[in-house]
Formats: sequence, structure tokens, C-alpha cells
Amino acid sequence: MNNAADRAWVVERAKALGFELCGVARPENFPEFGKFREWLALGYHGEMKYLKDPRRIDPSLVLEDLRSVIVCALNYHTDHPYSTAAAVTAGGQAEPRGWISRYAWGDDYHTVMWGKLNALVEALEERFPQPFSARAYADTGPVAERVFAKYAGLGWLAKNTLLLNKTYGSWLFLGVIFSSLDLPPSLGPAEGPPPDLCGSCRRCLDACPTEALVAPYMLDARRCISYLTIELRGPIPEEFRESMGWQVYGCDICQDVCPYNRKVPESPRIAFEPRGQGTQKSLMGPRVEYLATMDEKEFRERFRNSAVKRTKWAGLVRNASIALGNAAAGIRPSDRSRFVGLLRTLARSEVGSIRDSAEWALRRIQPTST
Repeated sequence: MNNAADRAWVVERAKALGFELCGVARPENFPEFGKFREWLALGYHGEMKYLKDPRRIDPSLVLEDLRSVIVCALNYHTDHPYSTAAAVTAGGQAEPRGWISRYAWGDDYHTVMWGKLNALVEALEERFPQPFSARAYADTGPVAERVFAKYAGLGWLAKNTLLLNKTYGSWLFLGVIFSSLDLPPSLGPAEGPPPDLCGSCRRCLDACPTEALVAPYMLDARRCISYLTIELRGPIPEEFRESMGWQVYGCDICQDVCPYNRKVPESPRIAFEPRGQGTQKSLMGPRVEYLATMDEKEFRERFRNSAVKRTKWAGLVRNASIALGNAAAGIRPSDRSRFVGLLRTLARSEVGSIRDSAEWALRRIQPTST
């Protein structure tokens, strides 16, 4: 084996399973791995110590006898307003709202991707009867999916550090299958990866509220709202709280302003539509008060099979408290005393990050409070 027909079969099979894009890359020592080492040395990974796993820069450590990497991409764009548009009207709503990154509105993408990737592995086993190894990852292991996606021909790495595709923008979930199958790469020996079409555009850099994109193609995760609201377990540094605005889980801003994301086709998958859409418990623009008053039991039930569970209950309540403080100017007088009472209760929490955030929000809503 090692012919274009086998690769074409893999790509067509992946698309039949619902993936919009699929390509094959060789497990080589790409230049991006060296840049990743520099990124780690700068400390830009923050508390994400798992990123130091050597398998991220040496694919041979992931799977013995690794010969090819199959990369698949799934469109998760849904026909709903972007955060940058929704924020304009959020202040005029009856009560403070929060923003959950659109990738987490529906079912947990890890589960959706794994189901499709494992189905593709089963198809490979039927197609290629000789013994081979295969291991699937969907943001679930020490794998640099974006790098392999670039060299599989799926797109280029944009200034906001995400994979960008001309048709699907950056609204893509990426998954890979590491395999000992000797599949030919999608890009020929004389063919480079897709060209970088970001040009002189710097909308993502200019729009980031916390200036996390410290330079084109360089993200300081310690300043990134996604990192602050999801990965960081303790109190959020006070210097970033006001800039977080209404973000309570993740952030879409650098994607929402990207020109390539303007006309992305809508995903046909109901699984990615907002949970509770049209109700008081919708994950698209959720009521901040609802999130802040949620106990651990309700959190586990509400976010079962949801990516939001990664922030954990304490993280979500912490984030909601900050969002409530940032909504201070728009809170109606009739609601103010209720929110003050809620924050005073949270300010007595045994969880330090919740207590600290609630005290900060209280100072915003009721400047004379102590």
C-alpha cells in the first residue's frame, strides 16, 4: 500500500461519515514544533502544564511505527448571531446575559468527533485487512492537530493561531487518527501547504479585549479569555476582569471579527445547536443570574455531555460573578438589591475564587459596599 487511490478512499469515507474536510500528513518534524518550544519557554502556556508533554513535538512517541496522520475537520458553525453583534443588544435586555463560546452550545464535541473518528477506524480495518495500529484523538491527547491539519492541506495557521480554511473559516473541530498505515500525504513532494491569506489584516489582534495576541501568530494564553474562564482554576487576575465583559465560558471574538468567518456554511448538525434554545435556560446568551445561583448538582446535570463541564462548577460561578459585575451599569434599579444579595451570599463562599470574584462584582454594583 502507498497509493493515491487508498488515500482518496479514506477522504471519501471520512466525508461520508459527515466530516467536511479530510487529508493525510506525514508525521514529520515540522517547523511549528520548534516554534512551540519557544512558546513554552516564554511561559505563554500559563498553568497548562500538560502542554509540556514531549509527545506534542515528537509524534513518534504517540504511536509505535507511526507512518501517517489522517486529519478530519467538522464544521460547527450555526446560524446565530456572533458575540460581537449580540453584545450590542445585550445591554438592553431585561437582565444581564453571559456569552458561552458557540462551540460549547450543544453536545460535547469530543463525543461527537470520537464517534465519527472511531467509525472511520472501523472502516479502515475493513478496507485494509493487514494488521495495523490506529489511535484517534479529538482534542483529547498530546497532539498538535492544527499543525497536522496545515500539512494535510486543510488550511493555514492564522494570525489568531487557529486553523483557517477559505470555505469554512475557523469554525472547525479537528480530529486526527495516528496510524501505522503507509498512506501517501495529501500534499505532494513539491507542493507546500495552503498559502497564508491573512495578508495585512489584523482585526483579530486589534479586537482582543485582553491583548492576548501579543503579535501575529503569537498568543499569550495567560491573557486569553478562553484560558482565564476555562483553564485557570484560581482567581482571575483583576487586570483582566473588566475586559472580560460578558464572557462566562470561552471567547469567540477573534473568530467573530475574522473576514473568512463571514459567510461560512451552516452546519447541518442539530447536536451543535444551543441547548435549551428559546427557553430561559438556553446556552446562547444565558442569564448570568441563573449561572451564578447554580449549585454543583444542577451544574453536573445541566452540563452532562457538554464541553462546559471542563470549567467545573466553581469556575462557572466565578465567571458569572465577574460578568455580573461588568453588567453593573445596565442593571435595573428594581433588580439591583436582588443581585447585591446574591453576590453577598457568594462572597461568603468557601471557594476562594468565587468569594474573590463576588467581592469584586459587589464593588462594581454597589461601590460603597464593604
